[in-house]
Amino acid sequence: MAKRSLLWPSGLYLIASLGLGACSLAPELKVPKTPEPGQFHTQGPWTLATPDDQASREGWWRIYKDPQLDAMQQQLLVNNPDLSAALAHYVQARAFVDQTRSGLFPKVEAIGNGQRIRQSDTRPLRSATSPNVYDSATLGIEVDYEVDLWGRVRDTVAAGVSEAQASQADLASVRLSLQAQLTDNYIHLRGLDWQNQLLSETRDAYTKALSLTEGLHGGGIVSGLDVARARTQLSSVKSQLSQNRVQRALIEHAIAAMLGESASTYAIASNTAPIALPSVPTGLPSTLLQRRPDIAAAERRIAAANARIGVAKAAWFPAITLSAQGGYQSDEFANLLTAPNLFWAIGPSLVATLFDGGARQAQVDIAKAATDEAAAKYRSVVLGAFEQVENNLSTIAGLDNALVDQRDAAAAAQYSEDLSLARYRQGAVAYLDVVTAQVASLEARRSVLELQTQQLSANVGLIKALGGGWNITQLNGKPEVAVNQAAAGGATAPH
Repeated sequence: MAKRSLLWPSGLYLIASLGLGACSLAPELKVPKTPEPGQFHTQGPWTLATPDDQASREGWWRIYKDPQLDAMQQQLLVNNPDLSAALAHYVQARAFVDQTRSGLFPKVEAIGNGQRIRQSDTRPLRSATSPNVYDSATLGIEVDYEVDLWGRVRDTVAAGVSEAQASQADLASVRLSLQAQLTDNYIHLRGLDWQNQLLSETRDAYTKALSLTEGLHGGGIVSGLDVARARTQLSSVKSQLSQNRVQRALIEHAIAAMLGESASTYAIASNTAPIALPSVPTGLPSTLLQRRPDIAAAERRIAAANARIGVAKAAWFPAITLSAQGGYQSDEFANLLTAPNLFWAIGPSLVATLFDGGARQAQVDIAKAATDEAAAKYRSVVLGAFEQVENNLSTIAGLDNALVDQRDAAAAAQYSEDLSLARYRQGAVAYLDVVTAQVASLEARRSVLELQTQQLSANVGLIKALGGGWNITQLNGKPEVAVNQAAAGGATAPH
């Protein structure tokens, strides 16, 4: 008996040692290969980034040197509801990791029971000497520990950690998208301010031109046709100005919603100061995979799906649990905690599925297909990232050339307008020539402002496509937005 009793601790120790040294059944993680060009195809007004001049992780929009935009960005981090929702989702993912990680440790439960029991007179196999009514009291603890021999628990934890990192990258991606959207909206609003200034100046000029034609018509020098044409020009530019103000109001309302403000009371003062096109360090294409949070999120989801293959494979093997319980049990409450009432039980249990109609194999197939799906989505995100960078580089470069030509066209059109109006005053040309020159001049100057706005918008898109200063090393830290959200009384990131 003594020899037999010594085998139990040895057996339990062996099982526990195997559990601690067990390996995962998940396959080796393989991230799919994607094309990585040596350099970006499009050449333009930007510089090659070096390790020291990457866009700042905080405040990349400050390259536009606009204090009003900077204040809006700070308000965005505190008040935007979409950002708060993304942070809450990340907190959930971290909590799920803590929940799954608890499976790595023993589970301890307290046992307490106190009853007064009346037995049935016709209870099967009831002893003739057993009492009709008796007390039952139990007090103790129970410890259960699943021996993770096949790595099921650890693969579940690994999948949860990868999903949490993906959620953190999603949070960074949402933050970057909102920051870029706000900056783009603000630039378009400023572009409308520039156009409104041009249209207001043009309205004033056309008002003077109408007065000129009316005076000439009153003196019998020109016909009423010239007055009608001048009035048409003035009314047309007033209509364009009204339309621009409507567009500006809509953008202003969109910005208010992003900042958590009421569109009914929020207002942005007009600002016609110029915004210079900043130079954006692009870096090498190979670094793009580390600079985009959406790429990092897609890669982490491959890792999570790969770990779930190990979880599915572990179901083919028996689950081994070490259990121990002990305490006091008696039919008297008064003397419960005495040595004769002590009880204990210890030993392993093994549960294995012998037949499940193919359910376990189906789970393995599902996990493998999910990994393939995550890998395909990763490739799609990477290819889309290179496309976005090249698109914005091409846009900036193409519009840079277009602006040179359009400024020349605007200068020539302005000269033509001034010359035709001067000759009209001298009676050398009809007012139709003036109208033609006015239309061409206004269109040319508006096109310059529109091209400038489009180029700045593409500049914002390029910064977003390059990751906005984000880096994959940030996955190991807390989300940067957490401090701002906590200050606003919202969700906070876990410690």
